[in-house]
Amino acid sequence: MKLNSKIPSGNIQQKWDNYKFSAKLVNPNNRKKFDIVIIGSGLAGASAAASLGEQGYNVKVFTLPDTPRRAHSIAAQGGINAAKNYKYDGDSIYRLFYDTVKGGDYRAREANVYRLAQISNQIIDHCVATGVPFAREYGGLLDNRSFGGAQVSRTFYARGQTGQQLLLGAYSQMMRQVAAGTVNIFPRMEMLDIVIKDGKARGIIARNLVTGKIERHSAHAVLLCTGGYSNVFYLSTNAANCNVSAAWAAYKKGAGFANPCFTQIHPTCIPRSGEHQSKLTLMSESLRNDGRVWVPLNKGDKRKPSEIPETERDYYLERIYPAFGNLVPRDIASRAAKRMIDEGRGVGPTGQAVYLDFRDAIKKQGVEKIKEKYGNLFDMYYQITDENGYETPMRIYPAPHYTMGGLWVDYELMTTIEGLFALGEANFSDHGANRLGASALMQGLADGYFIISSTLPNYLANASFSKADIGDEEFKEAENEASARVRKILSSKGSKTPAEFHRELGDIMWNYCGMSRSEESLKKALSLIPRLKEEFWQNLKIYPNEDFNQTLEKALKVADFIEFAQLLVKDALERKESCGGHFREESKTPEGEARRDDENFSYVSVWEYAGDKKEPVLNKENLQFENLKPSVRSYK
Repeated sequence: MKLNSKIPSGNIQQKWDNYKFSAKLVNPNNRKKFDIVIIGSGLAGASAAASLGEQGYNVKVFTLPDTPRRAHSIAAQGGINAAKNYKYDGDSIYRLFYDTVKGGDYRAREANVYRLAQISNQIIDHCVATGVPFAREYGGLLDNRSFGGAQVSRTFYARGQTGQQLLLGAYSQMMRQVAAGTVNIFPRMEMLDIVIKDGKARGIIARNLVTGKIERHSAHAVLLCTGGYSNVFYLSTNAANCNVSAAWAAYKKGAGFANPCFTQIHPTCIPRSGEHQSKLTLMSESLRNDGRVWVPLNKGDKRKPSEIPETERDYYLERIYPAFGNLVPRDIASRAAKRMIDEGRGVGPTGQAVYLDFRDAIKKQGVEKIKEKYGNLFDMYYQITDENGYETPMRIYPAPHYTMGGLWVDYELMTTIEGLFALGEANFSDHGANRLGASALMQGLADGYFIISSTLPNYLANASFSKADIGDEEFKEAENEASARVRKILSSKGSKTPAEFHRELGDIMWNYCGMSRSEESLKKALSLIPRLKEEFWQNLKIYPNEDFNQTLEKALKVADFIEFAQLLVKDALERKESCGGHFREESKTPEGEARRDDENFSYVSVWEYAGDKKEPVLNKENLQFENLKPSVRSYK
């Protein structure tokens, strides 16, 4: 596998401008000759469809839900970063670049991260122009708040529903192009495979989730905007439909999968309450602006929080990390919470939680001001827990959330398959080993609105295309393979449901490859997952109807999760260092913090599929740091 990152020449401030000037363009009259398939309708997919439709390309958008507005992007509640420096507190494009590279524990590609910081300001201007109702100060200027991993206020927000408002903005722009005739939307459709012809991605095989019909769609390029894979842990903050299947299909067709072990554990989630749950709920990181995290000073203290005096409370993030306090990055806050609970100082009925307390903020600002900032989040917490967060501290615990790993892409967002692009959380490129809060929305919109609209035309103008017809042999073979897999699952006559297998996989992944990992635990996982895979194909219980069949949908996703889990664990075992969200017990400081090994692991792990019965091949993209020298990541 050849890994050419295609990073442009020039200093880092000029690379993106140099690229855009040297990139080839497609004549406006020729754009209607090109067909583009987009998989996914979240922020990356909807904004890409809007921008490419605006340019005049023929765009097809395939989405799992009944409407693109149900994409999981709405769950990113807290805000979106940009280096506007509206607070005059020392922010700049370079500081946003620095914070993002440092926050990712120096495991991201510098050029991509700097471009993201540059584009951040354009995103805000564009979203305001399209009607996104960002919060404003008394004088009418856009307001900002802080997020983890930064000492400046650079996060723009719309109360506690920023993702939803940004998605509605992108959706409205996409629907404008639907009305203009450049974009067609295919709801309730799932991509089963990618069609490769002459070494290029030339279309997809998709299944209609209502009728069960398998369809062929040709294209000159395919864009995967399918989000992350945290549901490999079963319980996560992701929507139940989030999956790895599209990325996994691409991997099996030759796309490199980068850093699959880089998974993020979010510190502010509502704790697990029992075996009945099918997902966990995220409480936005924005709450850490005003909420203070604490546990009882003494082990085993079962008193109500109101009964524990100030002198017997340990505000441990403020104590351990005085420079950042409650706004340390997510991986740092999550591991600190785990240490408190391992010491026996956890709270709540299960002892698997810490407090997030708004008492002091309410005293200082008043309850109405807190409601103005976070009201819908408090309402959500009440609906789930039947507890009033204004009157008693919220209980939170870390849970699987975002995934920094994904399909390997070059500077143009193209995978190792020519003509196949990956945008947003589906690629690996911008966050290294840990994503800072409020950066997911930023990357999704940067990739969709501003990057792919420049890099895709360069590909289309330079590539030569033979005619691709859905009657071609390549389409027939891809459809036959996809149909055979569906039939194989439908023929299963076992006794365990897909959900039961998924739960078992999640237990393996969380227990042996979760918040902390060791060589022993990872080898244990690698011994258990193949057994689960074998049982899945021998003992799967399925309903045999071929049309509307949600059990079949679930089974297809779980089959891919089981296979992908092996790759994730292999990657975690191979990377014998701690960095960001990847924490190896053998590689930590005396204080229990992550310890990188820059000499041996300053690279991107890019895994290449070698067949079902062969071990995947590890390729490496060495990371070059010309502007930011890797240093000890300290938030003290």
